[in-house]
Amino acid sequence: MRTILMVAEKPSLASSLAQILSNNKNTSRKGLNGSCSVHEWIGTFKSSQAKFKMTSVCGHVMSLDFNSKYNNWDRVDPVELFMCPTEKKEATPKLKMPYFLSQEAKGCDTLVLWLDCDKEGENICFEVMNAVANSINVYSNNVTYRAKFSAITEKDIKAAFNNLGVPNENEAKSVDARQELDLRIGCAFTRYQTKYFQGKYGDLDASLISYGPCQTPTLGFCVQRHDQIQTFKSEPYWIVQVNVKTSDGQDINLDWQRVRSFDKEVANLFLNICKSEKTAKVLSVISKEKSKVRPVALNTVELMRVASSGLGMSPHHAMQIAEKLYIQGYISYPRTETTKYPENFDLMSVLKQQQNSSEWGTEVSEILANGMNRPKSGHDAGDHPPITPMKLASRHELDADSWKLYDYIARHFIGTVSKDCKYMSTTSTFDVNGETFSVTGKSLIDPGYTKIMTWQAFGKNEIVPNFKTNENVAITDCKLTEHQTCPPDYLTESELITLMEKHGIGTDASIPVHINNICQRNYVNVTGGRKLVPTTLGIVLVHGYQKIDAQLVLPTMRSAVEEQLNLIALGRADFQAVLKHTVDIFKLKFQYFVKNIDGMDQLFEVSFSPLSASGRAFSRPDYLFSRCGKCRRYLKFIQAKPQRLHCPQCDETYSLPQNGKVNLYKELKCPLDDFELLSWSMGNKGKSFPFCPYCYNNSPFRDMKKGSGCNACTHPTCPHGLNANGICSCIECEFGVLVLDPSSSPKWKLGCNKCDIIIHLFEDAQKIMIDDEVCECGTQLVTVKYVAEKSKFPNQAMEMSGCIFCLPEFNKLVDKHKAIASRPKGRIFRGGKAGGRGRGGRGRGRQPKDKMAQLAAYFV
Repeated sequence: MRTILMVAEKPSLASSLAQILSNNKNTSRKGLNGSCSVHEWIGTFKSSQAKFKMTSVCGHVMSLDFNSKYNNWDRVDPVELFMCPTEKKEATPKLKMPYFLSQEAKGCDTLVLWLDCDKEGENICFEVMNAVANSINVYSNNVTYRAKFSAITEKDIKAAFNNLGVPNENEAKSVDARQELDLRIGCAFTRYQTKYFQGKYGDLDASLISYGPCQTPTLGFCVQRHDQIQTFKSEPYWIVQVNVKTSDGQDINLDWQRVRSFDKEVANLFLNICKSEKTAKVLSVISKEKSKVRPVALNTVELMRVASSGLGMSPHHAMQIAEKLYIQGYISYPRTETTKYPENFDLMSVLKQQQNSSEWGTEVSEILANGMNRPKSGHDAGDHPPITPMKLASRHELDADSWKLYDYIARHFIGTVSKDCKYMSTTSTFDVNGETFSVTGKSLIDPGYTKIMTWQAFGKNEIVPNFKTNENVAITDCKLTEHQTCPPDYLTESELITLMEKHGIGTDASIPVHINNICQRNYVNVTGGRKLVPTTLGIVLVHGYQKIDAQLVLPTMRSAVEEQLNLIALGRADFQAVLKHTVDIFKLKFQYFVKNIDGMDQLFEVSFSPLSASGRAFSRPDYLFSRCGKCRRYLKFIQAKPQRLHCPQCDETYSLPQNGKVNLYKELKCPLDDFELLSWSMGNKGKSFPFCPYCYNNSPFRDMKKGSGCNACTHPTCPHGLNANGICSCIECEFGVLVLDPSSSPKWKLGCNKCDIIIHLFEDAQKIMIDDEVCECGTQLVTVKYVAEKSKFPNQAMEMSGCIFCLPEFNKLVDKHKAIASRPKGRIFRGGKAGGRGRGGRGRGRQPKDKMAQLAAYFV
C-alpha cells in the first residue's frame, strides 16, 4: 500500500483539507516540531488504496541570506554584497521545519503539494521537495504532484485531488531571482545609507534607513504628490451664475457652458450681457435613457482599494483578513489578477447559497426569480478565478473587520450578476442673451445592482426640472462668483495601489507589504481618509535619490525588472542571465550613489540636526530665511560650513558668501527672479553688499561673474545694482568700481566690487542718494541728508550735494584712515570693456591724470 505525504502551506489549511479528503475520518497528532499537526487516514490514490499523511509548513521553509561573515555591517563594504556568495537558511530555525518534513517523509513514496497557487507557492513547493529529498525520490517521474485549487470547498478540493499536476520550476526560479535581487540591492543601499546618516544626525527617528527596489518607488509616488501640493499656485477664476424658476416654483441653478473665466474683466462682460435679460429661453429639452454599469468580478487590487477607501482598512490588514476568510472556507483564494469568471464556473450555485442571508437574501431571491445576468467580461490573467463568497456567513460568526470584508465581497459578487442600473437623464439648454446655460437631472428607472451595492445608489435629492422647449422662464438671480483653483490632495492608499498596479510595482500579493513598509519605517503617516502624508525623512530620501540618480526612485526601473522576472516564470528568459544583468546595473548605480552621497547629505543637513545639537530647539530666525522666488516659501539657512540656503519645496541649494554674516535686506526683491534680497557683511570695518541668492549662483549677465552681489550687477534700472549705486572707478584695482552699500546704514561705506578697498563716510546720515550728474573728476555726485540733531554740515544744514572727493564739506566726513592705502595703477574701470563708459553710460570713464595723483595722495 502506498504512503502519500501531503503538505499544505499553513496548519489551519492542512486541517481543513484533511477533513474534506478523509470525509472527516482522519486522526490527528502533533508533529515533531510541536507546531504542525499531522492528519492521517486511509483512502484511495490513483485507483489504489493508500495511507495518507497530511501536514503543513508555516510559509517559506527557507530564506535567502548572505554567508555569516558578510552579515557584519562594520567589517563588510556594502559594495561586496553585489558579488558575495549567498545561501539558503532555515526561515524559522525554532520550528526545525526541514528536519520535521524529512522525518515525516520517511517511509513515504509519493509527495502531494497543496501550497498556495501562486509563484510564492511554487517556490515553497521546491523548498519542501529539497527538505524531503533524502527520504523520497522527489525528482523521479510520478512521485511529486501539485494540487491546484482556488477555494477551500469540498467540490474544489476534490476536483484538485483528482486532477493533480506537477510543480512549475520556472515560476519558482522567478521568485528565487526576485529574492536574490531584493537581498543584494536592498541590503547594499540600506546598510550604506543607514551607517552614513545615523552617524551624523541624532533626530532621524528611524532605526533603519532602508532602500527597496519596490518600496522606494512606492514612496516616490507619495512624495511626488507632496511636491505637487507644495509647488501649487492657486489662481482665481469666476463663474457666471444664473438661477431660474420653474413653473412649479423650484429655484434652479444653471451651469454656464463656458464653465469659468480666469479673467475677471471678461467674466464681468458676460455677466453684464446676462444681466440685461429678465428671462431665459429654453432652447431644448433632451431626455436619454442611460445605464450605470454593474461591476466586473472582484480581484485582489480592487479588494484592497475598496478596503482602504470604503472600509477604513489598510491593504495589509485587509489581505490578512481575506487570507483568514479563505482558510475558513468563506471566500475563494484572495490573490488573483483575474476579473473574468471561467466559462464553467457555477455562478448559480454560489448565488443560491446567499438567498438565505438575513442581510441580502431578499435581493438574491428576486435575482433568482427574474433570471441571473451573466457577469461582464473582464480580464483573464490566467491565474485564479475572481474572489467569490464560497459559503454563507452571518454577522455573529465573524469578528467586526472580517464581517465588513465578507459583506463587501458577497455584495460585490451579487452585484456582478444583477442588472445594470438604469436611469433617465434630462438636459435642458437655455439661451440668455446669446450665452448658453444648461441643467441636467436624473430620474431612476431600475436600481439594478445598486439595490445590493447601496453605496453606489442615486441620492434621494435628485431633481429633474420640468421645462418645455421655447419656454421663457424668469431669471431670479444673476451674479458673478469667485473661486480658487485647488491643489491635489495627498495620495490615498487606494490611489497609491492604482499607481503601483499601473506601473508594475510589486504583485497583487506584495503591494500591501510595500505600502505597509513605508508606513512602518516612518516614511509616511496615514491620516484621515487613509491619506499618505510623507514625513520629513521620506521626503528627504526621495529628493536625495532624485538628486543623485532619479532611476533609483522612478517606477520604470522596477517595472523593467518585473518584466524580466515574468519572462523567467514563462520559461522565456535565463535565470542566471537576468540575475547577472540586473545585479551589474545596480552595482554601478550603487557606486555612483556612494560617490555622490554629498548631494543627499545636503538635504539631510537642512532637515535634521547633527548629533552634537540633538534635542536642542532652533528659533525661527536660525533656520527660516528669505522667501524663494519660485515657490514663495521660506528658504532654510544652513549655518554649517559652507553656509548656504536650501529650498525644501524646490529641492534646490544656494551658495552664500562665506566668512561673514548674512541677514535679510528690508524684504526687498530682485526684479529679475523675485527672490528676496539678503545682505552680507564682515562687520562694520569689513566688506559688505546686498545680493540676490539666485543671481549669486546663476549670473544673469555675461559681465557678472558667478558669486557676485548686487554691487556687480549691471541691470540697467535695478535700484540695488551697480548702475544705481556705483560712485567711481577704484584706484586700487584695474577694473573695480567703488559702490555704495545701501544696507550699511547708518555706518555708510563704499566698497570696491573687485578688491578689498573700503571707504567709510557720512556716519549717521539719514539717506545718501547718487545723482545723475558727474564731477569733472569722473565721480558721481551724491546728495546726503541728515536729521537736524545729527547733522554734521556747516550751520546744521540737513542736506548737501557734491563730490565726495572734491567738496571740502564732504571731504572731512570721509574716513580716509579706514581705506586701504595703495598707489594707483595704469588703467581704471571701463564698464567691463576697454574704452567703455561707467555705469550704463553715466560718465564713469578714465580719471584725468591730475586727478589720479590727487586721489592717490588722498588715500595715502
